Amino acid sequence: MKLDATTVALLAERLENCELQAEDTLKITEEHPEMDWEDAYAIQDEIRRRKVARGSKIIGLKAGLTSHAKMKQMGVQNPVFGFLADYFAIPDGGTCDVKALIHPKVEPEIAFFTKTVLRGPGCHIGAVFAATDFVMPGIEVIDSRYRDFKFDLKSVVADNTSAARFVIGGQPVSASHLDLRTVGIVLEKNGEAVAFGAGAAVLGHPAAAIAMLANHLSERGEEIPAGSIILSGGITEAIAVQAGDAISLRVQGMGSTGLRFI
Repeated sequence: MKLDATTVALLAERLENCELQAEDTLKITEEHPEMDWEDAYAIQDEIRRRKVARGSKIIGLKAGLTSHAKMKQMGVQNPVFGFLADYFAIPDGGTCDVKALIHPKVEPEIAFFTKTVLRGPGCHIGAVFAATDFVMPGIEVIDSRYRDFKFDLKSVVADNTSAARFVIGGQPVSASHLDLRTVGIVLEKNGEAVAFGAGAAVLGHPAAAIAMLANHLSERGEEIPAGSIILSGGITEAIAVQAGDAISLRVQGMGSTGLRFI
């Protein structure tokens, strides 16, 4: 690590306050260019600790930067990961108040629900299937706290990978009952299809993102608990939204989910 504990705590406080107060900030690596990946995750961990101390529960995890093309473009070899707090969850068909966000966007995802602990090292797709109870369609609402969505990867990891809200719905399906590589999705905005894709857009297979997450956590002495919700990563590009927009996601063999922005 390059940053001391006091700096980590101050940066975590700043970023979380930006989230809670819907205010933006410049990316933190402008102020601390010496930051390394360990610092970035330490800041994220401190944000998580602050939330738990105030009574929030951590109900799951999320993967980001799960496209091979995007990873090559950004010069990294692995996705980035964040956590999901309980208050991020929106009921299926529910509403999301844009006044609580800065510049929200939505991404279509496949959500995994674990029934047993999943741990690395050496975690693979087969182990993910064995630990998964079911999968469902999910829409993640991302909302970077950085001004004009301008950030680098260390800054976005520190900012809990832009996590803000999510909705999950549709039909719970055993992960082994579908070929998650070829399963198709359609994302609609106000009744118009705006994005199409298939599960293979996520690292060739959405379960690969879950395996990478388990292996990442093992390096830090952690694991994916049983009963976790895991968002496996955006299948398409993120779509900007504003008040008045209705978003729905249809996933082949899993039904649909959606939410409205007010």
